[in-house]
Amino acid sequence: MLLNPSKYLFLSTLIFGTLISISANSWFGIWMGLEINLLSFIPLMSNSQNKLSSEASLKYFLIQALASSILLFATILLHLNNSIIYMNHIILTLISLSLLLKMGAAPLHFWFPGTMEGLNWMNCFILMTWQKIAPLILLSYIFPFSSYMMPFTISCIIIGSFGGLNQTSLRKLLAYSSINHLGWMLAALMTGENMWMIYFLIYSFLSLAIIYMFHTFQIFHINQTFLMLSNNPLLKFILFSLLLSLGGLPPFMGFLPKWLVIQMMIHNHLLFLTTLMVITTLMTLFYYLRLSFTSFLLSYSEIKWNKSSHMNYTTSIPLMFMSFISISGLMICMMIFI
Repeated sequence: MLLNPSKYLFLSTLIFGTLISISANSWFGIWMGLEINLLSFIPLMSNSQNKLSSEASLKYFLIQALASSILLFATILLHLNNSIIYMNHIILTLISLSLLLKMGAAPLHFWFPGTMEGLNWMNCFILMTWQKIAPLILLSYIFPFSSYMMPFTISCIIIGSFGGLNQTSLRKLLAYSSINHLGWMLAALMTGENMWMIYFLIYSFLSLAIIYMFHTFQIFHINQTFLMLSNNPLLKFILFSLLLSLGGLPPFMGFLPKWLVIQMMIHNHLLFLTTLMVITTLMTLFYYLRLSFTSFLLSYSEIKWNKSSHMNYTTSIPLMFMSFISISGLMICMMIFI
C-alpha cells in the first residue's frame, strides 16, 4: 500500500485531517477536519485489482457523508439556537449519533463488517484504530452528555461478542471484535476519566501485532490459519498469546485496560454494566480461541511448495518482540506502578 508515492500524500492528509478535528475550536472546524480525513482515506481504500474494495470504498463514503451531514446540520442548529436549553440536548444527541455512526458503534454498525471485508489488512488496521481517534476525542469533549451512551455501550458489547461467533472471515471477525472493544472504550468514557486512551493504545498495539501477522502470511479466513501455521510451533504460540491478550485474559497485557476500566466502573457503581461486559468478554474469547485451538490439536502434512509459513529474519523479529510485549506487558506495568 505504501510503495506508491501518492499513498504517502493521502496518508499524510489522513493524519492531518484527524489533527485538525481534535485541535479545532469550533464544530465547523471539526467537521472540516473530518471531511479531509474522509477524502484522504477513500483513495487509500480503492484498489483496481480488487472489486470488493470499490464496493467497500463506496459504502464507506456514503455512510461517512451521511454522518458528516448530520454533524453539519447539528452545527448549524447550535449556532441558530444557542439560547434554548432543550434544543442543546437535541443538538448534542445529533452530534453524538453522527460520531457513533462514523465509528461503526452498534446498533449503527451495519456498514462496518462489510466494509472491512473489502479492504486489505493495512487499511483494516487504519479503519479499526486511527479512524476512531477523532470521534472518541470529540465525544470526550461533550462528556457531561455522554451518560446517554449507556444503550450504545450495551449494544456494542452484545453485538460485538455474538456477531463474531458465526464468522469464518478473519476481517469480519476482527470487525466484530473492534465493535466489542469500542463498547469498552465508551464505558471507560462514561467514567469521566481518560482511561479510554490507555485502553485504545493497548488495543491498537495488539491489533497491529495480529494484523501484521495476518498480512505477512496473507491469511484471510479461519481455515487458512490451520493450514499455514500447522507446521510452525513458534507461529502457533505467537498467534495464541496475541489472541488471548486481545481477549483480555490475565496475565497478558490486554488484561490491564479491562482491569482498569472495571475498577473505575465499580467505583462509579455501574455494577450491572460491569457484569454484562465481563460475560460478553467470555464470548469474544471463544472465537479468539477458535482461531488457534484447531491448529494446535490437528496435524496436517506439510505441502512442499508452501513456504509461506517459514519466517525469515525480518519477519520473525517484529513478531517475537510484539509477542513478548503482549505476554510480559502486564507484569512490567505492575512492577513500574505498584
